[in-house]
Amino acid sequence: MRIAVTGSIASDHLMTFDGRFAEQIVADQLEQISLSFLVDELDVRRGGVAPNICFALGNLGLRSLLVGAAGADFAEYRSWLERHNVDTSTVHISELKHTARFVCTTDQDKNQIASFYPGAMAEARNIELGPISESNGGLDIVLIGANDPEAMLRHSEECRTKGIPFAADPSQQLALMDGDSVRELINGATYLFTNEYEKALSEQKTGWSEDEILSRVGTRVTTLGGKGVRIDREGEPSLQVPSAAVETKADPTGSGDAFRGGFLAALSWGLSTERAAQVGNAVAVHCLEVDGPQEYELTKDSLLARVSVSYGEDAAEEVRPHL
Repeated sequence: MRIAVTGSIASDHLMTFDGRFAEQIVADQLEQISLSFLVDELDVRRGGVAPNICFALGNLGLRSLLVGAAGADFAEYRSWLERHNVDTSTVHISELKHTARFVCTTDQDKNQIASFYPGAMAEARNIELGPISESNGGLDIVLIGANDPEAMLRHSEECRTKGIPFAADPSQQLALMDGDSVRELINGATYLFTNEYEKALSEQKTGWSEDEILSRVGTRVTTLGGKGVRIDREGEPSLQVPSAAVETKADPTGSGDAFRGGFLAALSWGLSTERAAQVGNAVAVHCLEVDGPQEYELTKDSLLARVSVSYGEDAAEEVRPHL
């Protein structure tokens, strides 16, 4: 399968303050607040939903197309992704804005002060999928991840118009979109990815029941955290796939993106949706067990071992020829 992944491209700048914000704030001076915190640690992590998913696909041997907008400061990140088997040739580089950035400081009490700079992400609305599809010999599926909302709607409309299968994955942007936009985004999707909360929110915002949404999408994939994944199709009983075995929980950031990469990879190998969910879960726990969405190491042996212990040797043997 030729897979294109659209979505945010960003970096996280995470700092630790060895003190308490509450001790630095004067209650009757809030209108004139001006504070500076001396931080002990700075952790810069590569992120954004689209690169996270592409990173997982690259580790599984699929060179997917990363489609999104970044700034001129993307060069180092581009090099990292290319080394991990991601095609970055279709990334739009802004002439005016930096790559999106999340900056967060955490104190001793785990309180946080954070800012998000969208930057170049807003220019993703200018990206057309048609020329990308033509120059790459067609696209088998486009995943539309959290991004500039106008870009998400443009991509889904273009997929419907050009007959390109797409997966709608609104994620955190679902909370910002109105009902009309959510209906436009997911209508006609081959796959709809959400977590349990987003599933309920999508039904509330669209005004569509669970059955009505299933009549408008091919397959609905709902991640359930530690309970695994549920897969629904119109007219078929729900399929629930338990989560993979976890050795230690370090950081959940990016594990949902890792699942999507594993799921799409297994589909591209021609495996069933149940097996795809199992592979997705096995990749997700690799991410869960480390700090950072692209810091995990995924090898043939580690993936097969996790699939085997979680779902049985037959599942591992079905996956083995594709690694």
